[in-house]
Amino acid sequence: MGRHPMRFALPPRAAVLAAAALLLACAAPAHAATPFGPLPPHNPYAGPDGTATMHGDTGSSDATPLPGPPPGPLTSHRVALQSACPTVLVGSDGYPVALCTAIFGLTPTVHLLDPADGGSLAELPLAKGSLLGGVYAYLDHQDRLVAVDGDRNLLRIGHRRDATGRWELYVASRLPLTGAVPAGDAVTGVSPDWQGRVWFATGGGVVGTADDRTGAVRALALPTGERIANSISTAPAGTAVATTHATYLLTADADGTPRIAWRRAYDRGPGRKPGQLSWGTGSTPTFFGPGTGTDYVTVVDNAAPTVNLLVHRTSDGSQVCSVPVLKKGGSGSENSPVAVGNTVLVASTYGYPYPKLPADAGPAVPSSGRFTGGLSRVDVRADGSGCDLVWDTGVRSAAVPRLSTADGLIHTVLRRPVIPGTTATSELDPYDYAEVDPATGAVVRTEYLGAGFLFDTLQMVGSIAPGGVVYQGTTTGVLRITAG
Repeated sequence: MGRHPMRFALPPRAAVLAAAALLLACAAPAHAATPFGPLPPHNPYAGPDGTATMHGDTGSSDATPLPGPPPGPLTSHRVALQSACPTVLVGSDGYPVALCTAIFGLTPTVHLLDPADGGSLAELPLAKGSLLGGVYAYLDHQDRLVAVDGDRNLLRIGHRRDATGRWELYVASRLPLTGAVPAGDAVTGVSPDWQGRVWFATGGGVVGTADDRTGAVRALALPTGERIANSISTAPAGTAVATTHATYLLTADADGTPRIAWRRAYDRGPGRKPGQLSWGTGSTPTFFGPGTGTDYVTVVDNAAPTVNLLVHRTSDGSQVCSVPVLKKGGSGSENSPVAVGNTVLVASTYGYPYPKLPADAGPAVPSSGRFTGGLSRVDVRADGSGCDLVWDTGVRSAAVPRLSTADGLIHTVLRRPVIPGTTATSELDPYDYAEVDPATGAVVRTEYLGAGFLFDTLQMVGSIAPGGVVYQGTTTGVLRITAG
């Protein structure tokens, strides 16, 4: 992501929560060295690393220090929420929080899920906004969901038990952004910085900061014609934003006013590719690196016919490399790169059959394409002198992959054609949970999830929770994948 349109016998709950709390407490620190290198440093204003944001952390690494399901048989259970659920986050208390878009009415809705079985314990509808409503949000350090509703209010949404003992979701704070976000515009991404401010970006190209402790809101309009169609990422050095024309690193003055540290244009190609949702990069910028965990920032461009992985130094924006990727099939990606240490993974979405596109998506060039899939690995050289394509496979990923530094595997969902050996897609396609070896790109384990529209993962991100539980959003709810 990029982003997406729209939107058995169980142990006692007390045992589940105790186990979740223990696993969270014992999880390796996010900045600890791993066989891949360090993850981005923990943001003190965000929830647990690996489960605080759609892309795992505020650096958008799409990596996690938590392991997926252990070896052995797997079980999957579909939680029907009548909503597309691209965002499932898990706080320090072990309770998953899902931000979904209802199928009927397209209303963004927050669900608090039961960690024992994934069922909805409480729900809270939000004011309806753009097609991206119900996508980008994060959990703060108090396990509150931070999001912007359709009325341009920055919300912090907590959960608690009411007087009867039932769970409820409630708005803990509300800060209007109407003075910074123009009427008709909508926020597409939010992320906290290391000073506790919330950075936001709008589809119309406005970037700003909001401090709900003081009420201060500051904004900067990027060059006319540049839109922001994906989320944003934060690191100690600043905030990374990818527009439909360029990648930026922004910093803030003492009062929160955004400033451009550097801007680097990229090849946006002749038009929006089939399987993408805007004319430009489909990437949420990803911070990564072998030293601090944020040495570099990377996106995928929209060059034709073959896209390139671009890696820049965070310090000054200088380009480390531009490497052609996804050469096995359709070369285009709506997904954020997965990156940790010196390794970057890119999944193809070229030709993916989204059921709906944003109103301003524009025509595809070419007008259509087959979803052939593809997954590439690129490594930055140890001396920073360039990058090398390590492997390029035809893995047909239907979700944003998630790399676990704990079990050393890439976790995703595969979309298989009804007729083996073809690239056709249909509403009858089967879906498999899959694990991929990052050393070779080979699929090493799969588990059948189901077939048809109910199981379409729509290039959404799976979230690995404590206990090796995978929560994967679909067009109609959430899949809960566990051992046994």
